[in-house]
Amino acid sequence: MRRTNVVAWAALVVAVAALVSSRAVTRPVPAAAGIPSEGQKEAKALSEAFEAVADFVRPSVVKINVIHEGGIRMINPRGGRNPNPMQPNSPKDLEEMLKRFFGPEFEFPQQQFGGRAQGTGSGFVYDDKGHILTNNHVIDRATKVEVVFHDGSKATAKVIGADKDADVAVIQVEKSSLRPALRGKSGALRVGELVMAIGAPFGLGQTVTTGIISATERSDIAITAYGRLIQTDAAINPGNSGGPLVDMDGRVVGINTAIATGAASSSNAGVGFAIPIDFAENVADQIIKTGKVKYARLGVQLEPLTADLAKALKVDPETKGLVAVQVVPGSPAAKAGIKVGDVITSFNGTPTINPGSLRSQVALSAIGKEYDLVLIRHGKEQHVNVVLAPAEVVDSRFEGNDESPKAAENGDEAQSLGDFGLSLQALTPELASRLGHPKTAKGLVVTEVKEKSPAEDAEIQVGDLVSSVIKNGDSVAVDSVESLQKIVGKSDEITLLVKSGKGANGGLTRFVTLKKAK
Repeated sequence: MRRTNVVAWAALVVAVAALVSSRAVTRPVPAAAGIPSEGQKEAKALSEAFEAVADFVRPSVVKINVIHEGGIRMINPRGGRNPNPMQPNSPKDLEEMLKRFFGPEFEFPQQQFGGRAQGTGSGFVYDDKGHILTNNHVIDRATKVEVVFHDGSKATAKVIGADKDADVAVIQVEKSSLRPALRGKSGALRVGELVMAIGAPFGLGQTVTTGIISATERSDIAITAYGRLIQTDAAINPGNSGGPLVDMDGRVVGINTAIATGAASSSNAGVGFAIPIDFAENVADQIIKTGKVKYARLGVQLEPLTADLAKALKVDPETKGLVAVQVVPGSPAAKAGIKVGDVITSFNGTPTINPGSLRSQVALSAIGKEYDLVLIRHGKEQHVNVVLAPAEVVDSRFEGNDESPKAAENGDEAQSLGDFGLSLQALTPELASRLGHPKTAKGLVVTEVKEKSPAEDAEIQVGDLVSSVIKNGDSVAVDSVESLQKIVGKSDEITLLVKSGKGANGGLTRFVTLKKAK
């Protein structure tokens, strides 16, 4: 009897559990939370804004096909092996790049590397006279230039002119009913601002990518002779060269020109560069008017003011400016009285941000015109007037290429400079020639750099030239080790003007502050 009751109770428990389980399964499941309407509105508004910009700009963007005689030549706008991943270094590099992009089954058109070859780039309509703006490296050495428009129509273009230093070129078609792209102000760009790149990557015409302004005033990369490049993460790839970078008003703010990428790839890695339109349109206008570009020069080499330099030069450490490290004899800077050690804070009313920015601003300023330049010397602000000269005149005198008295012979033996870790001797013409210094150079040659010394930490190398030392806020020239030792005395900190020889730094002139180890 007891056994029967146990079985009955067990059956009852199982039945109740099944009933509960069944009801749980059929219990209504709450509906998924809906997408917030406000967020969806914002997303749609942004999407519609991109669509509107693309629709507005694309009719003004063109694909450029170029024919080169003698096969494709992979171009480096600055000479030497090409550092610009927008243009592969050889046909083999291009083939490997395309196979990585399209897959190993991609069939490469080998016949293009015979007597004639075709390349692709981008551009945009510049005005209502059929002028089209692109990169110099897109059309360089081209025997035929063909433009493909938004509607698929084609036209042969002639090259009006190009400038290698700026990497800007102007071509022209007879078609005059084209709508020019609107131009914005690249100087007003803000980091984080939304932008769009349009062009023909890998020959795929009318391709649109979006991103932001990653940085402005990039002057520390050797893509063009004049820096101040715009950096963006909008996807830029081979074939985008010459196409526009536009803001959210549909206005061109830059010309896409290069990308930075790893050695294993030549495609986009999120770091692209564009030439600012403010600079490019000035170059283009000169090309259209005269067929060439005239650049101006100030004739001074500069470096950013650091805290150590400000202290040595007796300048307020909060000062923003550039320090003169070399003044070309007979240049506008020399005639205006600018000296090594002067801190330049503005040119023509514009604050000096970095050497590349000032170089670009000066380059396209009027030759022969007087400009106001503000500098600080001995802690006091001064205004000087400079009259800019043609680049070819100033450049011919740079690095002592003009004829002037030779440095005096001096057979002094090398001597050590206290505890700063370097030995020096007076420069002779023979040493200057052998070490890659100008024949007119004067100063002291570094003959030894001790390991783990302040000199080694500052990357001073054997063969470098020490031409002056900062004393009481002034740059004082030195031509003997004894004179330098006398100035240094028992100081724990010195600031030297050092110029590199033929080593890794390749002629760089800079102020170097050495501090004794404590």
